[in-house]
This record gives sequence, C-alpha cells and structure tokens, in this order.
Amino acid sequence: MDLKDLPKCPVETTLALIGEKWKILIIRDLLNGTKRFGELKKSCSGISQKVLTTNLRSMEEDGLVIRKVYNQAPPKVEYTLSDVGYSLASVLNAMASWGTDYKTFLKLLKKRG
Repeated sequence: MDLKDLPKCPVETTLALIGEKWKILIIRDLLNGTKRFGELKKSCSGISQKVLTTNLRSMEEDGLVIRKVYNQAPPKVEYTLSDVGYSLASVLNAMASWGTDYKTFLKLLKKRG
C-alpha cells in the first residue's frame, strides 16, 4: 500500500491493513513464530487455499509478512511477521482482552435475565 492511498484516519489505516478476519488470524498465528503454508491453513480452520494465498501476498506487499522460499524439492516456503507485523501484537492482545471481557459481560447478562 502506498502512503497516498492510505486513509487520513489512523484507525481506518489499521483497518485497511488488517481489517479482514483472516489477516487477524494469520497474524495471531505468526505471533508464535514462523509457519509454513500448510500450518497456517490448518490453524485458520475454514480458510481456502486461494484466500490464504491472497491474504499472505497482500500482507507481504504491505510489509507485515516476510516470505522465505527455500530452493529444494518439494518447494518449502515459510512465513514470518516482519518487525512491523510484530508491532501489531499489542493490538491483538487488546482485542483478546476485550473479547474475554465481553464474554464475561454476556455471562453476567444471562445470569440476570
């Protein structure tokens, strides 16, 4: 993504880069370290090969993911978060915390009702 293409609002910028469901889940999985394509496909249950490929390419273009291809047969490709990608850890941690709090909130509502 080019700077001129980004929205003026920083929240919109973040959403433009990681606002898709699968991108967040890919980042979540890569926060634990380098993964191969098959590992990501397995951990993001329900994602198609095409959608995973498209998202990884987009994330690589945006500088969030580093793709390393090993010259061997069969081909081996690994994906790792870049430093910019790793900087999203605090965003995902905040989302996880909020999601946990929201589930607690719903449990309390259910007990009252």
